[in-house]
Amino acid sequence: MKIIATSDWHIGNLFHGNDRLSEHKHFFTWLLSQIEQQKPDALLVAGDIFDNGNPSADAQSAYYEFLADATQLCASMQIIITAGNHDSANRLEAPRSLLARHNVDIRGKVHRCWIQSDEGGCWDIDYDDLMIPVTGEDDEKVVVLAVPYLRGDVVQNASYSQGVNTILQELTKRAREKYPEMPLVMMAHMYANGADIAKTDASEKLVIGGQEEVDMDGWKEHPDYLTCGHIHKRQHIWNTDWARYTGSILPMSFAEKEYHHGVDLITITEGHKAKVEFLEYTPQHKLLILPQNDEELTPKKLHSLIDKELADRTDGKLDEEFVYLLVKVKLEKVSNDDIKELEAFIETKNAVLCKIQKIVPQIDLSTIAGSIHIQSVDDILNRDPLDTIKETFVVKHNVEMSEHQVEMLKKLLEEINDEAPNE
Repeated sequence: MKIIATSDWHIGNLFHGNDRLSEHKHFFTWLLSQIEQQKPDALLVAGDIFDNGNPSADAQSAYYEFLADATQLCASMQIIITAGNHDSANRLEAPRSLLARHNVDIRGKVHRCWIQSDEGGCWDIDYDDLMIPVTGEDDEKVVVLAVPYLRGDVVQNASYSQGVNTILQELTKRAREKYPEMPLVMMAHMYANGADIAKTDASEKLVIGGQEEVDMDGWKEHPDYLTCGHIHKRQHIWNTDWARYTGSILPMSFAEKEYHHGVDLITITEGHKAKVEFLEYTPQHKLLILPQNDEELTPKKLHSLIDKELADRTDGKLDEEFVYLLVKVKLEKVSNDDIKELEAFIETKNAVLCKIQKIVPQIDLSTIAGSIHIQSVDDILNRDPLDTIKETFVVKHNVEMSEHQVEMLKKLLEEINDEAPNE
């Protein structure tokens, strides 16, 4: 049984305001070639199909065109798609009945069913709806446990992590009871405990404080394999060999410049063992940061570096191999006029300037007149308010107050003191 697993397409994404639809079509063309070559029994897409819950008509057209091409290219392949936190569950699942007739199964949300009992009954998760049997051309069978992103209204427990654990473990237990001889492959979309994310400019929508971080350490009765979406860096999950993030198909920020992109080819062998092969994809446009280190360059040297690293445009136009560019400058060395000249020069190169990152050297607070090390409440009460305001100004703006600003502040403080009632 051969399965291609992928996630985090983010169709409709704008990279620093630049439409990436052509990049997604470039990936779809590559993916279709992999499908044609590998002839998988199933294609799993674990969430974040679109970049937002209200995708444009062009984004939706690209999505459905891919599904049409894929089902025509490999009619026996079963496609299973689940919603991620970026997706609208209802919108994604709306064409479910129609797509099911073309071997495409959609699970946008978790459905509930009425469970009758002697006490009257109650509503419970329809676990059977999340179990999708897949039969390969050689009559091999596997059950895909298709779990969409679990939102708070579904996860009802003392904590989000515990709630997700309860649902995933119960689903796995019931699937083993219903299909005792068949391998189980789960697809999910979640933030796993310990996942490696970008230290800065992380583009995943993570809840502050890790409230949606899921810890499943010690899960003994886990599925035979888990493929997961949400985190954009390809990696193992919980330090296991049975769970993995496939990663995003495109870098979502410059912090993801060094990430590897592609899909996983999962082969389920006898004994329910999963062998994983990474099929690497090279995005249409690479990301470039200049300078690549923290070197401080004069405008002239920065101009020369850009000229060396970037090709010229052909007839003033970008070609299909243009790069996305971020330029780092030190403010004390580069003026506004210098920046305008750089922008104009880059427009002659085969690159799209996404951002000029202005790097301001951090000021040492200990060098500021009146700066002291606060050790007690008395230090605060006995301190000159002027010194406190000057230091606060530096922390906020990373630059010292000018002499004019200090003089204005002194006069203001004097007026406040003169108007203060005598004790």
